Amino acid sequence: MRDENTTIVGRIAEAIGERIISGALQPNAPLRQDHVAREFNSSHVPVREAFRQLEAQQLVVAVPRRGVRVAPLDTNAVKEIAEMRAALEVVALRNAASKLTSGHLARIELALVEGDNAETIQEFEMANRAFHHALVAACAMPRLLGCVHRLQVANSRLIFAMARSAGWRPRSNQDHRQILQALRARNVDQACNLLARHIQTAERFVLPSS
Repeated sequence: MRDENTTIVGRIAEAIGERIISGALQPNAPLRQDHVAREFNSSHVPVREAFRQLEAQQLVVAVPRRGVRVAPLDTNAVKEIAEMRAALEVVALRNAASKLTSGHLARIELALVEGDNAETIQEFEMANRAFHHALVAACAMPRLLGCVHRLQVANSRLIFAMARSAGWRPRSNQDHRQILQALRARNVDQACNLLARHIQTAERFVLPSS
């Protein structure tokens, strides 16, 4: 029964998380336990656990006397996510750099190419997340990688918000290319500096007024 509940929790958290990231669920929208439980044909217990997972990913907030709501998306959130990512991803990259094999570099390049070839914002977001994951996966620090993953999920929400507000068009990501070139040259300091600068551009995202 516990494994079954875990599966249900994951399914609910993933589905609701995707709606929040894509913007289908807007900032501050209420999330009712009974509605979600009915939709997924579950009890309230896995719904509450799914909400806790989403709260850990900074996608929802529990508001006293108002229940669970989609987390707000404002300039403070953008700044916090960017600064946390810049700090933690750089730490992860420094620990991963010495362990990068030709296979790791090939996966980084594949994600870069997929991002360059993306024709929709959905394809670009998936490739962007894959690129940043591939950069740091070799660090083999599960707690750090868990934190980085949650921040990357939050960043995906910013990407979709920017696309809705300012539009999006296919383009080559020169920042990603320069980071990969620095890693191939074994210039770790340069790669880390480029990564930090690249992440901090999130603070300049144009967010929707809502």
